Amino acid sequence: MSAFLRVEGVNRRFGGYLALNDVSCEVARGHVHALIGPNGAGKTTLFNVISGVLRPTAGRIFLDGRDYTGLRPDGVSRLGVARNFQQVRLVRQLSAVENVMIGCHAGIYRGVAGNLAEFFGLGGAEKAAREKSREMLAFVGMAGKAEVPVDQLTLVDQRRLEVARALASEPSLLLLDEPAAGMNPTELDELKTLIQAIRDRGITIVLVEHHMRLVMSIADRITVLSAGTVIASGTPSEVRQDAAVISAYLGTA
Repeated sequence: MSAFLRVEGVNRRFGGYLALNDVSCEVARGHVHALIGPNGAGKTTLFNVISGVLRPTAGRIFLDGRDYTGLRPDGVSRLGVARNFQQVRLVRQLSAVENVMIGCHAGIYRGVAGNLAEFFGLGGAEKAAREKSREMLAFVGMAGKAEVPVDQLTLVDQRRLEVARALASEPSLLLLDEPAAGMNPTELDELKTLIQAIRDRGITIVLVEHHMRLVMSIADRITVLSAGTVIASGTPSEVRQDAAVISAYLGTA
């Protein structure tokens, strides 16, 4: 299967520190591709490079055959790349549905003429965005919490809300950075079901996660990073048996 996302020889240096060292990986369209490795391995740095938050010091990044290396985050978003964050980033003065509407921003930009149409009641973009946002909240299991202020939501619901906001932009590639953090076993099972449902919508997923039970049960392929370098790549069963991965990350238990 041809690569939908391709990372070629990416380096990212912070002064004298090489956070990513010649990292290459390929993500097939429609797959769940996991990035795993110990803390400090470079997983979130790679996410930041893929999403345009950071520019690579060297190397190239391609989405569906298009080289978008160095494109700003807003441009990367318009290509169809969305993400959540390891630390939840929501607008706490807004309700859940209003936060999801932010994800619709590209679709509801109207310009001067469009704003006048909305003012005089001739447009329906805001109404459509609110309806779409409610649909996304229902999809992630928050149908009854649309008007709840963010500060009144649990951390788990805030993580679901970030996923709903990302999905509202209608991405073709979704980057999930530790979405299971703080979840109990029941919530982990619900997250697994949600990730499968997102994949069933035709969205390719790259997942950074430390919960190995979740990763091994849902990933089609896994890339393992250690100290900014790829040390293994393959199916869950292949990675589970890789001696370098066992030594650097999984352990023998």
